[in-house]
Amino acid sequence: MIDNGENHGDDGNHTSAGLDEDISLKRIRKQILTFYKGIQLHTPESLNAMSPDELYRAYLELDDIVHQGIDDRLGERALSDPDVLIALALIRSYYARLIGILEADLAKRLIATDDPWSILESFPLYPRYRELVISHGDASDIALHRLPVLIGCGSVPISLILYKRLYGVGSVGLDIDSEAVSLARRCIRSLNLERDISIVHGDESRLVELPWDLVTVAALAEPKSRIFQNLYALMKKRGAAPLCYRTYTGIRAVLYQPVQPDDIRGFRIIKEIAPRGRVNNTLVFLEME
Repeated sequence: MIDNGENHGDDGNHTSAGLDEDISLKRIRKQILTFYKGIQLHTPESLNAMSPDELYRAYLELDDIVHQGIDDRLGERALSDPDVLIALALIRSYYARLIGILEADLAKRLIATDDPWSILESFPLYPRYRELVISHGDASDIALHRLPVLIGCGSVPISLILYKRLYGVGSVGLDIDSEAVSLARRCIRSLNLERDISIVHGDESRLVELPWDLVTVAALAEPKSRIFQNLYALMKKRGAAPLCYRTYTGIRAVLYQPVQPDDIRGFRIIKEIAPRGRVNNTLVFLEME
């Protein structure tokens, strides 16, 4: 048989691609496990004692791991490594705690200043929220909806603030954390948006009492399974409404547990919007089956 070189070339390309993937996986695995070892000594008290700059540097250290331009398939392979799987629970808990502290610190600064808009716009994560809200608005005609609601709005409901600023719509934020609700309400007052944004203490069951046209489930809102089950039951009685959730896909799932198929029983996925730039959340749109 005459060897024309074509098969060798293809094999060489496949081998090279496979080698590159193996190198990437080893690099990512090392980065994740190094970060994991570095946070094992942290406690809630030690995190609370860190300055905002120190907290943000810690956030960026983890954030840089998930922004290396690798596709979701390779990211999922990296997270299936047995040692990485062991590390994920602590990393995700650390991430959620870090976000909570950063937002609470921002809330207190917004409340204390005479120029809260400047403080908000200078928050390093503000551009990401803006990009996420624009992606959501472009995909869901949010400007046509009188009252969107966000389940798990947190201490600083930046998304709700941006719904008003970018689309001119009022909104409702729900949160089960009483301290977060108190801070969120004070933030809204400091920005003179109390007529446009309502912050409600409670879980998704409170939606029975409220007017709304669109529901978004925040990435850190928990427990997901109960939230979606209650939303399904509510929509069966009230009627279907646009529903979206934020989640983590690919390598970004190192940050937090993604929404699972069992969580959204009764709904089907109709659209997904992958994160752009340094945004971490994938937007997933649902409809009732």
